[in-house]
Amino acid sequence: MAGNLTRAEARERARLLAVESYAVELDLRVGEDRFDSVTTVRFTGLEPGASTFIDLHGATVRRAVLNGVELDVSTYDAAAGRLPLPSIAAGNELLIEGECAYMRTGEGLHRFVDPVDKKVYLHSQFETADAHRMYACFDQPDLKAVFELTVHAPEEWLCISNSPAVREGTTWRFEPTPRISTYITALCAGPYHEVRSEHDGIPLGLYCRASLAEHLDADNLFEVTRQGFDFFHRVFGVRYPFAKYDQLFVPEFNAGAMENAGCVTFLEDYVFRSRVTDAIVERRAETILHEMAHMWFGDLVTMRWWDDLWLNESFATYASVLCQAEATRWGQGAWTTFANVEKTWAYRQDQLPSTHPIAADIVDMQAVEVNFDGITYAKGASVLKQLVAYVGLDNFLAGVRDYFAEHAWGNTTLQDLLSALERTSGRDLSSWSKEWLETSWVNTLRPSFSVDAEGRFTEFAVLQEAPADYPTLRSHRIAIGLYSGGERVKRVELDVVGPRTPVPELIGVEQPDLVLLNDDDLTYAKIRLDERSLRTLVEGGVSRFDSSLPAALCWSAAWDMTRDGEMRARDYVRLVTAGVGAVKDITIVQALLNQARMATQQFADPAWAAEGLALQADALRELLAGAEPGSDHQLAYLNAFAQVATSEADLDLLAAILDGSAVPAGLAVDADLRWTLTRALVVGERLGEADIAAELKRDATASGERSATICRAAIPSAEAKAAAWETILESESAGTTLRATIGGFQEPHHVELLEPYRAKYFAEVGRVYRDWTFDSASRFANGCFPALLIEEETLTAAEAFLADGDVPQALRRMILEGADGVRRALRNRATDAG
Repeated sequence: MAGNLTRAEARERARLLAVESYAVELDLRVGEDRFDSVTTVRFTGLEPGASTFIDLHGATVRRAVLNGVELDVSTYDAAAGRLPLPSIAAGNELLIEGECAYMRTGEGLHRFVDPVDKKVYLHSQFETADAHRMYACFDQPDLKAVFELTVHAPEEWLCISNSPAVREGTTWRFEPTPRISTYITALCAGPYHEVRSEHDGIPLGLYCRASLAEHLDADNLFEVTRQGFDFFHRVFGVRYPFAKYDQLFVPEFNAGAMENAGCVTFLEDYVFRSRVTDAIVERRAETILHEMAHMWFGDLVTMRWWDDLWLNESFATYASVLCQAEATRWGQGAWTTFANVEKTWAYRQDQLPSTHPIAADIVDMQAVEVNFDGITYAKGASVLKQLVAYVGLDNFLAGVRDYFAEHAWGNTTLQDLLSALERTSGRDLSSWSKEWLETSWVNTLRPSFSVDAEGRFTEFAVLQEAPADYPTLRSHRIAIGLYSGGERVKRVELDVVGPRTPVPELIGVEQPDLVLLNDDDLTYAKIRLDERSLRTLVEGGVSRFDSSLPAALCWSAAWDMTRDGEMRARDYVRLVTAGVGAVKDITIVQALLNQARMATQQFADPAWAAEGLALQADALRELLAGAEPGSDHQLAYLNAFAQVATSEADLDLLAAILDGSAVPAGLAVDADLRWTLTRALVVGERLGEADIAAELKRDATASGERSATICRAAIPSAEAKAAAWETILESESAGTTLRATIGGFQEPHHVELLEPYRAKYFAEVGRVYRDWTFDSASRFANGCFPALLIEEETLTAAEAFLADGDVPQALRRMILEGADGVRRALRNRATDAG
């Protein structure tokens, strides 16, 4: 993010002007570091004679002309990214000629050189406010305009933007866009591999680097794309609003994906060069559909200011999962993944000291950057799902259709959507909004009951809890499921209100094997299992469920109990190792194995941790030996085993799989799996620098370079950690190097090597945050926080740092979150040891 525009400044600028059009001309043939950028913007002054400013970051401005009058370019502040505009007229034409910088952090116009063939690729990433790293603009979402882009590029390049283009030699002239916001404009350029198709009159394109072309599974990507368009056309009632739909998998992308209008960009890890489990394929499909939903909710109709970022992202998340469930091969299992992935993320985020209402107060751009979090995406989507249960899906979609029809190409606030939903549902949503959108934290629901001598309920109630600091007790629409023998024998749906809600429908009903509150996952709340239900889970009773969703909810309840200190970490690990072999859903399998490892390394008494890792390794060896050859489970078991293997025998097995002497039947030891095994053997002190170099020679690709960087930083020696730390501090301008080095540096098997870096982190983080771009600085602040040093000394160091009143609010939040993780781990270790 360039600059720090405040909400007050944005409102004032929107009061002063209305933007009509931009004509942007770029010359990408200038050099390796910079490019020419010429912008002509036409806008109306709503208060002639007023002064304002236009945004342009880090540029060299050669010339600026407003209404035929040359401006003094010495007034331009490159660091702040602002050029003053004195005395605007009723009608204005502004010309700015300059030279802008390519970025290596993933912000603005990013430049990448492919190590395989040395070809150069560019892609843009402008959310939240980095369009003005590429061209001069009024960079805020409510100043929409028509954009007409012209690009001069090398002969062998393709150029892709928001609209179709006509190529004239080395010049690409793009058709004018509809009225859109600056942050969803885009440019990708380079010798991209291209695959074309069409669906329902919409031209479709897929792009990736030439060296990845053989791995681009276009048939699957186009299938999900077509399913998405058919579903969204049906439920949104408005046809796709742009002239074409291109999806580009770009190198060194700093996010998962970005909803640029008609020119969607994705992390190129979604081009699978090695075998992945179906859970990853499902995740890619959700991302594709999430970005597609944004074409309507975000691009066609756009938030007025970043206060409503949550609504933008939450709606796209909810709509993407709804589409997966209704229109793709994943079916209703998509809601299992939602419960297991999104809601787990939301519950974690909502219990941090930085928790905030879904409808956040975003005073400036620095505030919005740290709100791309589990509340904005996952809690918001969970609450929308709860709203759908409240008003009904048909009423919800009818309101959405009215909203699109009324506000197409405009800007809106939350109230505009709520008004549409109130009209179609007949419900007053003001109290719902206040209760769910304007408060923080997550409630806990517990069953409370007694049974008679025959085992029948004599009373049954749902208890609702909230902590003293966040005391709101909400209204929850929930279902209660009673399960015996793997089948749901009874379901009751009701509203839970207040601290205790009786459930008279269950009086006289026989106590089942398992009582599941929030069955069907209708509301947003943590749930607890009674003793008998927990025993059913431990003994594998949930493996007989016909649906994966109730099993996922039970496993999530056990994990929440562990995180909250109501279940010992070692008991959770034993629960997982005993039961994971019966879990069929691969997403749940991978989550359980990751959580069991985390519980061992962070929440368990350190004196038991070695035993816990050995317990998991033994279970995984057995599961691996019995797994169906070539199955997702086989690959998931091996990936998890590599992360917990510490004994000589376990490391021997990994080495034998790597060298080919003991490869399980059906397992493909491909490039990515080789790196997984290599890292485990590096951490286990079986392999070193020479072996990493040899593996990189075998896989001399961008992905191979990242993996080698991770492995080098993971070498368990003081010298390797010192070298990694130096690389991190020198990596501000190369985002992928920074991310990869941090990933290897923070190695949980050798935390003793990280001890010297607690003090070094707190000595550097303030400077880093001040001097680096936000994306890089936040990666350092979050990624290098001494989270694995689970000691009081870490909390003391964090408190001392925060005692300085000059710590920026966004950085303060990151430090508080890191410290809270350490504090929770200390509490849970004490629980585990008790």
